Amino acid sequence: MDVLRRRLGVSDAVLIGLGSMIGAGVFAAFAPAARAAGSGLLVGLGAAAVVAYCNATSSARLAARYPASGGTYVYGRERLGPFWGYLAGWAFVVGKTASCAAMALTVGSYAWPGHPHVVAVAAVVLLTGVNYLGVEKSAWLTRVIVAVVLAALAAVVVACLTSSAAAAGRLDVGSDTSPGGVLEAAGLLFFAFAGYARIATLGEEVRDPARTIPRAIPIALGITLAVYAAVAVAVLSVLGPGRLAAAGAPLADAVDAAGLASLVPAVRAAAAVAALGSLLALILGVSRTTLAMARDRHLPGALAAVHRRRRVPHRAELAVGLVVAVLAATADLRGAIGFSSFGVLAYYAIANASAWTLRRDEGRPPRAVPVAGAAGCLVLAFALPPASVLTGAAVLAAGAVLYLVRRRSA
Repeated sequence: MDVLRRRLGVSDAVLIGLGSMIGAGVFAAFAPAARAAGSGLLVGLGAAAVVAYCNATSSARLAARYPASGGTYVYGRERLGPFWGYLAGWAFVVGKTASCAAMALTVGSYAWPGHPHVVAVAAVVLLTGVNYLGVEKSAWLTRVIVAVVLAALAAVVVACLTSSAAAAGRLDVGSDTSPGGVLEAAGLLFFAFAGYARIATLGEEVRDPARTIPRAIPIALGITLAVYAAVAVAVLSVLGPGRLAAAGAPLADAVDAAGLASLVPAVRAAAAVAALGSLLALILGVSRTTLAMARDRHLPGALAAVHRRRRVPHRAELAVGLVVAVLAATADLRGAIGFSSFGVLAYYAIANASAWTLRRDEGRPPRAVPVAGAAGCLVLAFALPPASVLTGAAVLAAGAVLYLVRRRSA
């Protein structure tokens, strides 16, 4: 069987995780979360971070044990059985393919609002080509994107917190929130944390994975949480939960309200760059899981090919890029974000269940971690808007039916 080349170190893996997490979500997720939770937005962010930490810990221990492309698809198959691995892979590929298209459309809406689909397709073609050239080039481009986005977010935080429009009282939790609203907000905000899965899906391409992956995942998650918390506090202190909930472009609106309208174009440009970073890492992760599922014949076997010279899953990358380009050209995928969140949470519920089965000598995390992670995933998944829950459950059920049909016809 063809294998991928191990080229990535800790810093590369951390940057790929940051490029996945600190992306378009930080520019867009706070508004719908504020609509759900009101002044309880920061509580929802904390809840999402706790679930993300449990998932990250379980994923890191599993990735060190099974350093192969595929992430929870591999972990579920090895620890729980073929069906659960397949279901995790199905949830990841379908949900994240929709996310890829959504990120591409985000690029288009910021870069050329009058023609978002044209820009979206161009972005998919460009980044599919970058991934095709080799994962180390993807890591290099991700490093540039992360630097640009972090600089822009730092400018937003400083502009807001030093403005006379900022008021600490806007951070107080009031009567406009509820436990259900906080959980819904946590489910929406969790979507923005989920990029550390990209590190695990690259298990076959990092050097010394038993050491690299357990270090890279918590580092990337910790940096992301610090950035999100700083941005949330800064934006809330200027806009308050009500204005934040109604904002179309929350960070740009916050900078404008802080009296720095001249910074708004730079924030919009950074949002487009951030969406590009997310799209780059998403295509990378989906293609690796596609590779793993094709190796096991859950997807067409032709997608399991690895390029002889570049050592990348070139057919899987081209197939994913083609599907995403078609979706980006034809669909309005704003509603797909909720479905993608449901799929991601289902994916991590299986990861936590897999981590529960690890023995102590296999690097098992403390028992409370996978229990809290699995329970948190299920609670947040079913706290999402009803349409997202119904669509997500239906797609997962369809995947299960396809699996059973294939097994019976084999």
